[in-house]
Amino acid sequence: MANIKEIAKLAGVSISTVSRVLNDHPYVSDEKRARVLETMKQLKYARNMNAVHLITGKTKSAAIMLPIINHAYFSALMEGIGGEALANHYRLVLCQTGYEQDKEREVLEMLRNREIDGIIILSTATPLEQIEEYCRYGPIVCCLEAGKRAFSSIFIDHSRAFRAAMEYLVAKGHRHIGFTVGRMDGPSSRARLEAYREVLSELGEPLREEWIIDGCVDMEDGAAIMKQLAAMSKRPSAMLVTGDHAAAGMLWEAGKLGISVPEQLAIIGFDNQPISGLLGLTTIDNRLMDMGAEAFRILFNHIQEPDQEPVQREVDFMFIERTSV
Repeated sequence: MANIKEIAKLAGVSISTVSRVLNDHPYVSDEKRARVLETMKQLKYARNMNAVHLITGKTKSAAIMLPIINHAYFSALMEGIGGEALANHYRLVLCQTGYEQDKEREVLEMLRNREIDGIIILSTATPLEQIEEYCRYGPIVCCLEAGKRAFSSIFIDHSRAFRAAMEYLVAKGHRHIGFTVGRMDGPSSRARLEAYREVLSELGEPLREEWIIDGCVDMEDGAAIMKQLAAMSKRPSAMLVTGDHAAAGMLWEAGKLGISVPEQLAIIGFDNQPISGLLGLTTIDNRLMDMGAEAFRILFNHIQEPDQEPVQREVDFMFIERTSV
């Protein structure tokens, strides 16, 4: 296999010039750069990236840990991350874990083994204390509210957002309110449940367990939940739904069942996905693309300056009023 000495000799340039071309250094004339690239092509030169990583200490790769890929919430976050990664010439390694802790640990071990420069965690089942143990090997950014930790975090205040939606419904005359979540044991779901309990207590309304529905992720789940609500002898007059696609499934099934929205059932979604605008769905805009972009910027800053202290950054939400309430 050819080496840079042979390339330099054949191209008629110095070894340092070849090195600058390989590292995309700006201070090389167009004529010399073209000669070096043509010579590399003739010699079928391929860089030994393991050697490059040893020299630079960087892989120019970052991992994204997420439970599932085909989900609108995570897709929006990844779009924000991807734009910043592209602008900073970083490769992304998508690691789907299915909320299996052993799979999540495999991603964390990639950081220990220096296969990647850092990790952005979109959602996790691993205890946060265990994630902190890996911060000694490189930067980690979590897209969840975690308090002061050894890793950085970026998040929206799910409790405050959920309370805002509840208070909006109350102002519209609703007192019988239910809600759905994707995963009840997740930190954002726990925050929403706490806000739900508080508002019901303030209203003097009982908490009805049958109106709190777990495992609501996609359109099919939303449709199934609408059937479940329709079969109840006493059902809520309003629902807060974990995501806009699940809410869209509820809207679709409500139409098939002859349940009028918002007259018989008001619906509020979350995330402000494009489908919510098409269907006139009232929703909470979590600014997911902005959150993803900022998550990568935080990670990149930590990679460039490893001694930086971890940061906790809150992204504000926006209430989007449409016609489903």
